[in-house]
Amino acid sequence: MSKNFKPLHEQIANKLIAELKAGTSPFQKPWSETDAPAFTIPVNPTTNKNYRGMNSLWLSMQGYQDPRWMTLKQADFAGYTVEKGAKATLINFVKTSNIEAIRDVDGNKITDEDGKTMTRVTNLDKPMITNAWVFNAEQIKGIPPLPEYLKSAEVEQKWAPLERAEKLLEASKAVINHGGNEAYYSKSRDIIQLPGKAQFDNETKYYAVALHELGHWTGHSSRLDRPMEGRFGSEKYAREELRAEIASLMLGSELKIGHNFGQHAAYVNSWVKILKDEPFELFRASADAQKIFDFVLDIERKLDVKREAAPAQAFEKGEQIAYNNSTVSVLETYKNKNLKVEFADGTRKSVKPTDALYKGLLDAKNNPAEQLMEVAAVEQEINHKIGR
Repeated sequence: MSKNFKPLHEQIANKLIAELKAGTSPFQKPWSETDAPAFTIPVNPTTNKNYRGMNSLWLSMQGYQDPRWMTLKQADFAGYTVEKGAKATLINFVKTSNIEAIRDVDGNKITDEDGKTMTRVTNLDKPMITNAWVFNAEQIKGIPPLPEYLKSAEVEQKWAPLERAEKLLEASKAVINHGGNEAYYSKSRDIIQLPGKAQFDNETKYYAVALHELGHWTGHSSRLDRPMEGRFGSEKYAREELRAEIASLMLGSELKIGHNFGQHAAYVNSWVKILKDEPFELFRASADAQKIFDFVLDIERKLDVKREAAPAQAFEKGEQIAYNNSTVSVLETYKNKNLKVEFADGTRKSVKPTDALYKGLLDAKNNPAEQLMEVAAVEQEINHKIGR
């Protein structure tokens, strides 16, 4: 690898710094020329899964209007062709399985009636961190037109965007007060303060701001338990604003209401300074923003009573969970769902389902690949600093 090669988080931080200074970042251009949200969550159409965290932000900054991305191998299996000379975009990828072509006894690929290669998925024994090179749909021949793909995705949408936003706010049971001219979340009082709806240019902006503050609301100790000690306008609070702003991009895209940069423009200079001094902070902020997005969308999932209930999640005695760069062992489980756990340093704790730690362990158990990504990224940062 070239000595001049920079880790992905540094590449992304440097590009974001340049765009923040130029006023062209995803945060500063919330709407496109077609009045649609300028930020659309990148998606892999071959798996129908969104790209997450820092990869989501990075792919959205590449200048394409089409949000669909895939690897060369995925394009080939789908029967598409990547344009000759097309430049791929690097992402960090957590690999949990392999996609293999199904072949006949002579080793030839077997295709279906549409001419697409038939494939099978084999799971890896352990998730592994690797790099992946992906191409945008605008670089791929034979892929269905974007409107056709979007139309099929909209079939699953049960509520209109603003109705969906209102139901989500109601379901969160967050305390929202109206009055005055400021929008903020108070962690000490655990309330969201918003101006009245009539004070906004339109309802869309009202809900965009409300969801931004709901992002802050998730940081309370009873929820995702993020450090939020800094005062408004301070560098510490700018870090929290960066998390909420990235989450706002994701939520605005998901609900199709965009986001409102507004008062958060005051933090641009602070973000530039933070990213210059600590490029790795963008990885942390993106990971936290993804957790905010997942937490809020989980509220909505519970609203849909028609959806088949997910199987109850439970811990098992003896299992080990990768959590916050450590390993937590489950020593005991109880009928009331309480746990007794032990950390790698020997510390033991009793954990209740209402504790933030319980929620964190459950998330880590259900998303082991993301935990592995965080651990590997921290190790990468340390190795980079000591020159390995």
